[in-house]
Amino acid sequence: MSINHTKRLFRTAFAAGFLVLALAFISTRTSAQSRNFKLTQSLEIQYNILRTLATEYVDTVNFSKLVNFGIDAMLESIDPYTEFVPEENEETIEMMTTASYGGIGATIRKDSLGVMIMQAYENSPAVRYNLEPGDIIMKIDGQDISKLPVDECSKKMRGNPGTQVKFMIKKGRTGNVVERVVTRDKVHTSDVPYWGFLDFPEESKLMKDSNVVFDKGKDAIGYIKLSSFTLNGSEDVRKALIQLKEWGANRIVLDLRGNGGGLMDEATDIVSLFVPKGTLVATAKGRGPGANFECVTDKEPVDTLIPLMVLTSSSSASSSEIVAGALQDLDRAVIMGTRTYGKGLVQSFRPVGYSGKLKLTIAKYYTPSGRCIQILDYAHRNSDGSVGAVPDSLKKAFKTKGGRTVYDGGGITPDVEIKGQYYSRPVLALSLSGIMEEYAVEFYKKNTESNDTEIAGGFRMTDTQWEDFVKFAAQKKFDHRSSAEVVFDQMLREAKAEGLYEKDKEAYDLLASKVKISKEEVLNLYRDEIQPLMEEEIIHKYAFTAPRIRHMLDYDVQLWRAVAAWK
Repeated sequence: MSINHTKRLFRTAFAAGFLVLALAFISTRTSAQSRNFKLTQSLEIQYNILRTLATEYVDTVNFSKLVNFGIDAMLESIDPYTEFVPEENEETIEMMTTASYGGIGATIRKDSLGVMIMQAYENSPAVRYNLEPGDIIMKIDGQDISKLPVDECSKKMRGNPGTQVKFMIKKGRTGNVVERVVTRDKVHTSDVPYWGFLDFPEESKLMKDSNVVFDKGKDAIGYIKLSSFTLNGSEDVRKALIQLKEWGANRIVLDLRGNGGGLMDEATDIVSLFVPKGTLVATAKGRGPGANFECVTDKEPVDTLIPLMVLTSSSSASSSEIVAGALQDLDRAVIMGTRTYGKGLVQSFRPVGYSGKLKLTIAKYYTPSGRCIQILDYAHRNSDGSVGAVPDSLKKAFKTKGGRTVYDGGGITPDVEIKGQYYSRPVLALSLSGIMEEYAVEFYKKNTESNDTEIAGGFRMTDTQWEDFVKFAAQKKFDHRSSAEVVFDQMLREAKAEGLYEKDKEAYDLLASKVKISKEEVLNLYRDEIQPLMEEEIIHKYAFTAPRIRHMLDYDVQLWRAVAAWK
């Protein structure tokens, strides 16, 4: 390849990136020169490096890939939330802000013949065209996809609503090969996957342990699960709240556990359901234009008096913390669960040319009492590049509306700490392995006599079904070691390294026989933990999300302990 041709490639790839930025900064007015000199110098060096690569590097350089890699690494060194979204990933922005995308509405995994459908979304094109868990898509628009990676297959399945995609499918239940021409649609996942009344499991061990007796007539507790904060999600919460009140709810549980956040405006609108119009929810403070603002409720509330509990966990972040922090500061709700994540940063999208966007951290937000709950200080990293948490000694005390003391710098600390369900090490490993979802698909394929209504109404595995699952899972790879066995393995390695094992092999081997147990034994030993999780997966295949969550609530130790403490 000639040097002139290489130069032309370089100019094409680089013009949309650092060259534009370099020229812009070099022309910066001299009034800002002292502050921007280092920045201008750095950009000029980067430009010169890329120009040298274009003319002298021994092999052809993919400058578009190189520049994007550099941008990603640069932004990652600032904080994990600031990132570049190129034009081809614009769909990601829509998904983050609206929980919607154009496609068929199904999750998939790689299969030797193509991709297997693991789950179809409720009311999606996949359901309308009878695409089921276990179905294998072998061709997309006539192309054999057996050799394509799963992300490429996913891209081919997505597209603008109204467009069509042609599949060749091997049906999971019958083995028949069929063709389907599916019209894509806008696929939307609701921020409120489930709401309803808590049906007290009075006969369960959970309630017996709590020593609390509930009167269903007096304790009409409405429950709303909120999974994210996307566009118009607050309206789903409003509708659920109004309906629960009409049906007689006299208390409300708002479950924010596992909710990683989203739009600040939606968080403000959710708080507005429970507080008077004109109430301050959060304040944002930053450097750039538009980064300093207040979030104030501008809608009439639904109920400012109904007792309210907000459930939180360590994965409740961002907008979840805005809601929990505001309701706590205003003494409007009791916060229960565990301390939240501690993300007190605000992001906003900025255009950076060529249809690319920068998701940029523009401000920190503060709760009504003045707290910033950001736990990690990205601006002051340790010498090794790691990020330290705000030490307890630097945390400041603030006062709620009613005079209670709350603290900043470490997420939202619950008013009443309620620990979550403890899962044994092998159970966590099994859950993360995907084996339970695999079995749920196999169950769906084999049990054609089961129907959605039966499963949604309260599915419980029989002993025979459990034994079948144990046989299935025991053949799969997952780390089934108990915590005791992990500790023993470490001890054994140290003993062998130090020559102790050779001195008393029989004792070590005897201990190993006591600690090490088979997969079948592990699965049966932890059946009480595993079976409810397995049932959830099966319910999900037949009856989608809401029945699955309703089933989960029956075994939700943290929820029922919180309700008992609320009494």
